[in-house]
Amino acid sequence: MKSAEVRYYFDEDILLLAHTIARLRSDCTYPGDPGAVIHRRQRPECPIARGSKDTVWVPAVAARGWVIVTRDHNIRENPAERRAVRENGARMVALAGEDGRNTWGQLELFMRYWRQIEEAASRPGPFIYLASRSRMRLLDLAD
Repeated sequence: MKSAEVRYYFDEDILLLAHTIARLRSDCTYPGDPGAVIHRRQRPECPIARGSKDTVWVPAVAARGWVIVTRDHNIRENPAERRAVRENGARMVALAGEDGRNTWGQLELFMRYWRQIEEAASRPGPFIYLASRSRMRLLDLAD
């Protein structure tokens, strides 16, 4: 059995979506993930504990090169989080708008933009994309 290469980290604020996607893909993890075997690939236990503060998990995830998927619809008004992304070279996709408020809408947004998220995963950070019903756009990281 081969080891899985984790590429995507789902924030705790979208845990139900994370559980759904992580059952299907070996390259996705979330805080508290015990690990799993998916398509004969062993995904390791996630080193990020549930309840970790942004100041702890954002640098840890960025250091591993994982793309963050979150539901932080207030990220535009949160200069501290934008700064953490910028200072750590993190790569983030935020599921925004009304569709990001429940698991079904999050799944719809995630699947709608999956190809663009994969493409973004090949780019260096830092960046934050906001994914809404109408578009996926780059957010200005300046304070």
